[in-house]
Amino acid sequence: MTANSTVLQLLPADLQRERLPRHVAVIMDGNGRWAKRRGMPRIMGHRRGVDVLKDLLRCCRDWGIEALTAYAFSTENWGRPLEEVEFLMMLFERVLKQELREMMQEKVRIRFVGNLHALPLSLQAEIERAVEATANNSGIQFTVATNYGGRQEIIQACRSIAEKVQQGLIEPEQIDEALFERHLYTAGICDPDLLIRTSGEMRLSNFLLWQMAYGELYVTNTLWPDFDRNEFHQALCAYQQRDRRFGKL
Repeated sequence: MTANSTVLQLLPADLQRERLPRHVAVIMDGNGRWAKRRGMPRIMGHRRGVDVLKDLLRCCRDWGIEALTAYAFSTENWGRPLEEVEFLMMLFERVLKQELREMMQEKVRIRFVGNLHALPLSLQAEIERAVEATANNSGIQFTVATNYGGRQEIIQACRSIAEKVQQGLIEPEQIDEALFERHLYTAGICDPDLLIRTSGEMRLSNFLLWQMAYGELYVTNTLWPDFDRNEFHQALCAYQQRDRRFGKL
């Protein structure tokens, strides 16, 4: 946490509470580049990125934002160097073990979305433990997209619905957006109002393809390890200047 980020504990005066996004999603891009620019291994960028995510979660809680979703590991990330992938799996597991008590104290509800069966068994066990322990908490909804891909999510939803049609549980004419959403990984979670992507990349990268149909995009050149509360404040200011018409006049 930076010195500047600790100053903004209360909602800044130039933000309107009633116009805050209910749900913010983040693509945490630039960890490796941040480390490389400092002559450090890429894994050091990931370590720093975890600290930034923890502070953003607390910032959302402090400012009254109901939900935060983080793109932690995509289905494409398996193509990274084996050493980096193994470190990320170990880092996820260690953070869950270390942070569970604090999440309970802060009433965080954590949920994981994605194809979790492909993850290491020890990590799956920690995920299950954290999800069950925090399920009845009343605070911010924190969703972690792990081994997640938007196309994969849509395909699995189609397969699940097709199976139920075959079994006679669903009639084809019953299929609508609401039914489809109930078969997504994110069932029961409201769609993001705002998606923030760091490092200047101008793409969704297979993240929340269905859910972001009318979400607002905010892209900053700041690398994720440097994204602090002041940067988040700027993103929210930009969001509150948008005119969200959802295709209407």
